[in-house]
Amino acid sequence: MMHKDNISEASQSAKTSSALLVVSNIQVVYASVILALKGVSLEVHQGKIAALLGANGAGKSTTLKAISKLIDVERGAITKGFIKFQGKDIASAHAHDLVRSGVVQVLEGRHVFPHLTVEDNLLVPGYVKKMSRGEISANIDKMYEYFPRLKIRRKSQAGFASGGEQQMIAIGRALMLKPTLILLDEPSMGLAPQIVEEIFEIIKNLNEKEGVSFLLAEQNTTVALRYADFAYILETGRVVMHGSATDLAASDDVKELYLGISNKGGRKSFRDAKHYNRRQRLFS
Repeated sequence: MMHKDNISEASQSAKTSSALLVVSNIQVVYASVILALKGVSLEVHQGKIAALLGANGAGKSTTLKAISKLIDVERGAITKGFIKFQGKDIASAHAHDLVRSGVVQVLEGRHVFPHLTVEDNLLVPGYVKKMSRGEISANIDKMYEYFPRLKIRRKSQAGFASGGEQQMIAIGRALMLKPTLILLDEPSMGLAPQIVEEIFEIIKNLNEKEGVSFLLAEQNTTVALRYADFAYILETGRVVMHGSATDLAASDDVKELYLGISNKGGRKSFRDAKHYNRRQRLFS
């Protein structure tokens, strides 16, 4: 079932929810003046993949950074609402505390250490968490099972890896921390379609075999809805639609507004007048 965002209902649901992550009616302001999020509410359940969809500038990255507390280093602040992880309020927690508790963000743009080898990039979290050699070795072996391409390139400098390989490094590096929840920002950005499919297959595999939950921000609505269990659509800092990924993918409104496909089988531009008229009716 799809819904237009209802703050009061979402807030009440958040209070009684047993979800792994609950974001309730949060408002985010940058530099004390720029309102970036306007009452965003969402949930991620244990062992599930939730997608945060929308165009560039919709507020997807800000939402992830508000959850991970990386927003603090960008002069951002949560000025309203609350965030709970495993039932505990984390709105006032520090980023490093959240990592220890199991919340890890993979930033947009991958951010590998270019002068280190692929394997050294994967080893960094093990040293940060002061894992034993045996634990690090076991974790690295598991990473190479999920990312066999990285095993082949393990002695190469990460800066010379392809975009897809760098995304694998970034996800693998996060997994070395043994997270419960991964916040994944734009995993398909700048990648060829076949590599995007490979990345999402790995995400699904990790979700099913390791039980890692994902909240991923993604502009590629088609792919995201195919792999996610639940999805939220953001526009200008607000959740305007949410529901199961299957229902959203089948919705004529989503097809026309976000996939550019009309019910007659044609494609529409975002600047199409009919698109804007229909959008006004849907979200007014």
